[in-house]
Amino acid sequence: MNAIEITGMSKTEKLQTMEAIWDSLVHEDPEIESPEWHQSILTARKQKIQEGTAEYLSIEELRSK
Repeated sequence: MNAIEITGMSKTEKLQTMEAIWDSLVHEDPEIESPEWHQSILTARKQKIQEGTAEYLSIEELRSK
């Protein structure tokens, strides 16, 4: 399946295809390696929380950005 074929699908067909893909992923090996930079970001965020310097946004603030 390519992008042209997907573009030609109805919204219902697209959702059914996404559901089928999701179902197949759920039954595969759950071990998906995250890139190293994910761990770096998580470590930096955890450090800010521990130091009390983390800044939090409400959903409304986030939407307005």
